[in-house]
Amino acid sequence: MYDYLIVGSGLYGAVLAHEAKAAGKSVLVIDKRDNIAGNVYTEKVEGINVHKYGAHIFHTNNKEVWDYVNSFAVFNRFTNSPVANYKGELYSLPFNMYTFNKMWGVLTPEEAAAKIEEQKREYIAKKQAERGLAKDAPFEPANLEEQAISLVGQDIYEKLIKGYTEKQWGRDCKELPSFIIKRLPVRLTFDNNYFNALYQGIPVGGYTKMVANMLDGIELRLGVDYLEHKAEYDAMADKVIYTGAIDAYFDYKLGNLEYRSVRFENEVLDKPNFQGNAAVNYTDRETPWTRIIEHKWFEFGKDEAGNELPKTVISREYSSEWKPGDEPYYPVNDDKNGKLYKEYRKLADAESEVIFGGRLGEYKYYDMDQVIAAALDKCRELGFRK
Repeated sequence: MYDYLIVGSGLYGAVLAHEAKAAGKSVLVIDKRDNIAGNVYTEKVEGINVHKYGAHIFHTNNKEVWDYVNSFAVFNRFTNSPVANYKGELYSLPFNMYTFNKMWGVLTPEEAAAKIEEQKREYIAKKQAERGLAKDAPFEPANLEEQAISLVGQDIYEKLIKGYTEKQWGRDCKELPSFIIKRLPVRLTFDNNYFNALYQGIPVGGYTKMVANMLDGIELRLGVDYLEHKAEYDAMADKVIYTGAIDAYFDYKLGNLEYRSVRFENEVLDKPNFQGNAAVNYTDRETPWTRIIEHKWFEFGKDEAGNELPKTVISREYSSEWKPGDEPYYPVNDDKNGKLYKEYRKLADAESEVIFGGRLGEYKYYDMDQVIAAALDKCRELGFRK
């Protein structure tokens, strides 16, 4: 008999397992997949740590979380500076002075700000006229396109937002609600560090190695479908920590929660360098993939011994419509799914011996640092940590 059965060996489950064991609890971790680490799983291909379920770049302002993950791995100094490819034109992301210089030839922040402001003003005046409103009346964007152009102007929208967003969502920007884009950061500096975070990096040797260190000394069973053998496994522990999909736990009896999904095409290339950057976004509508990840650049093109790697591995990412049975990636945070989740949450709250946590268990988009912070908070609640 175990004190805790933990279903899922992703970050949430691994933190709970580690802290429970450290607090003297007996723990069994099971996972449906044949590998640990959930969606942060990395596998070695040609000496390169490939992010199998999409690029994961650790970034946080939370010092407790940063110190915690650094107790299981050495982090490198990788900084996320993506590039946008629009029909063969390359732009720096996020929007910064390099972007504006390439777009318009401007040289100063003042010139860039004036250009953006001019385009915003023209667009809003045109839309207000179409609606029979005064130019200075409050502008209410009716859709994502109107929201984006009112924030950054026509040129940036057309080249760097429109096509990419339509591929991600599978719909025209005029059909998407404005709230999807609440703000678009515009940097009037030459800073192309994507994340405004105090701490950022990638664990040397990959995330799988880091999670393996978290789970060191803990009994682990892989390739186990908990929901198919639920009664058997429930009988093995006093408490269950469940990190799978909350609707699946209840056999979808209230209906399916929806997700956005991603499909990857991986390719090993017999060359040392394909695109010279970890991430290149393809922002035109015609290119079918949203971006290409070249994994070796997360660790500066070298193996753990510092040797240059002669080959490279790329992953083309495609957004795809999710259907039941597909890998769930991002919760769809709209009213319909929010209401359905609340109903499932009521059922979950009635399960006194089960704790639901993590991205799927809470139907919540979590960055990695947020899921670790949530797990540490749960550990304090359970008395594993002070």
